[in-house]
Amino acid sequence: MSAASNEPRPAEPVVSDRVLTVPNALSALRILLVPVFLVLVLVGEDLAAFIVIVVSSLSDFLDGIIARRFGQITKLGQLLDPAADRLFIFAAVIALAVREVVPWWVVVVIVGRDVFLAVLGLVLAQRGYGPLPVHHLGKVATFALFYALPILVLGEAFPELQVVTSPIGWAFTLWGAFLYWWAGLLYLRQTRELTANRPQVSSDASDTLSDRRRPPDA
Repeated sequence: MSAASNEPRPAEPVVSDRVLTVPNALSALRILLVPVFLVLVLVGEDLAAFIVIVVSSLSDFLDGIIARRFGQITKLGQLLDPAADRLFIFAAVIALAVREVVPWWVVVVIVGRDVFLAVLGLVLAQRGYGPLPVHHLGKVATFALFYALPILVLGEAFPELQVVTSPIGWAFTLWGAFLYWWAGLLYLRQTRELTANRPQVSSDASDTLSDRRRPPDA
């Protein structure tokens, strides 16, 4: 047996049921900033919109650090944090499409993927499973999109920068959209593997995620 196999594994972070924590407050603030950002982009206040999303990005960075360092990882936070990211992405891409900065097919590709995942979630729920664990490709895709769209907003705020912001923003957008769907297809494969030999749960089973069996991490 190798020496590496005898090394203790790092302890899994404790996930609590707490609601009132600093990271949760920061995530809630990010969600509240989404409509502010959306309105600012729609009315053409691009610099103010860029400042809002920079503040949101900093709060996202801080809530992750605080949650890990001070043991404030919560079930609510695990829902609020990705929800805030997706809402900002949706708000940015829809507003930029209305402004004709990006074409509407970008909206269809990005929003359509999350509709696709919602359908997979319903299929898993009917078989008694909770949500699938987040794949690292999904995290990379969200990262790319979360920074691609603000870069395009920055170019709208300062047109003289578009020679730099446009190619960088579009590179992140196209790469993020590709990885977004690649991760979605991996989730589809996981869903098929999990549900292939599992019958549908009866109608009187609990409909709460906490009572459902979560899929294995393998």
